Amino acid sequence: MPRITRVTTKTGDQGDTALATGRRVRKDHPRIEAYGTVDELSSHLGVVLAADLEGELAEILARVQNDLFHLGAELATPAETGEERRGPGIEARHVEALEGWQDKLNGELPPLDNFVLPGGGPAAAHLHVARTVCRRAERRVVALAALEPVSGEAVRYLNRLSDLLFTMARWQNHVRGIEQPVWDSRS
Repeated sequence: MPRITRVTTKTGDQGDTALATGRRVRKDHPRIEAYGTVDELSSHLGVVLAADLEGELAEILARVQNDLFHLGAELATPAETGEERRGPGIEARHVEALEGWQDKLNGELPPLDNFVLPGGGPAAAHLHVARTVCRRAERRVVALAALEPVSGEAVRYLNRLSDLLFTMARWQNHVRGIEQPVWDSRS
């Protein structure tokens, strides 16, 4: 477990930052964009967790937040030339957990017959915001993967997580009896 003794180090005042390996990169480096967006997603999930969630959603999201720290650690610790990456990261078991929760919640919902608009109750609306940030994090990780090695599990995890967040938003509205806004393609 890392021990953080100082938050302000002043080492990034010139626009660069250190990866977990110690290598310094610009703060707009694709790797920083990727794990920064994962951190933003985790913060949005914190807002969701502060909402009034139904059922086991809070327990699932707390687990997801922890997983996102695994993902951030993975992205902040690239393999050095000739070495394998070390430390926590996303594994197949993390993706499988998302798929299990997705299947369970989706099985309790009526089928979709139209495109869903973000909204409904406050918790569901926050889940939709988190879903869009998750999609952006996925795009950032895919962009990074075009330049440097990134695990396929990282991309799969974010792809499945955005699906789960969408389903959670629908499920939250459904359980609360809140009508899910849908797209009116004729207006």
